[in-house]
Amino acid sequence: MTIMEGERMYLLYSIVIIILFLIIWFAWKFTSRKKNVPCPSWLYRAVELENPFARSSQSKSIISGLDVEEGMTILDIGCGPGRISIPLAKAVGEQGKIILVDIQQEMLDIVKRKALKENMHNIIVVNIPMGEGRLKDYKADRAVLAAVLGEIPNRIIALKEIYNSLKPGGILAISETMFDPHYQRKQTILDLVKSIGFAEVGFTGNKLAYTIYLKR
Repeated sequence: MTIMEGERMYLLYSIVIIILFLIIWFAWKFTSRKKNVPCPSWLYRAVELENPFARSSQSKSIISGLDVEEGMTILDIGCGPGRISIPLAKAVGEQGKIILVDIQQEMLDIVKRKALKENMHNIIVVNIPMGEGRLKDYKADRAVLAAVLGEIPNRIIALKEIYNSLKPGGILAISETMFDPHYQRKQTILDLVKSIGFAEVGFTGNKLAYTIYLKR
């Protein structure tokens, strides 16, 4: 094989990989509109990375706008491998509590192992899907939805669940990034919450990545 033929083969393989990636990307995006299709747990190492191109959706940025205090109870919904959960658990201290909600028990197990490794005992794991009215037994001061809303088929019901679980004056942080196939525009979120009772109290970021803060 000549150098030119090798370059052509490399280009062909690259194009095939990109096409396959786009097919999977859009298939995942549109399937999620009808049923829960969360990020597979075996991809957890990729999910827990802090994207340097999406600073407004990094854990430090999200938490900084929540006015977290020691002793608070916080819901981390669709917590995944705990990218935000562990920093939140540290922020609320031993007297606080982080309620981890995820549809995948495997993800919850990963966070539990991380918490035990750091000698943290202030987390509660809840293995339920959102949008089915099963969050009613939990009350919190704050809630976080990071790159999760677009994965929930019944978004309105899920947002109502969170609203009812928050204490009066509680704040929900919704973080989105265009690197996620389920990306939700800010206006889409505002349209969803306008009839529920949430009021926008903060915003950071841009179209590439942002976090919006909504008050109950």
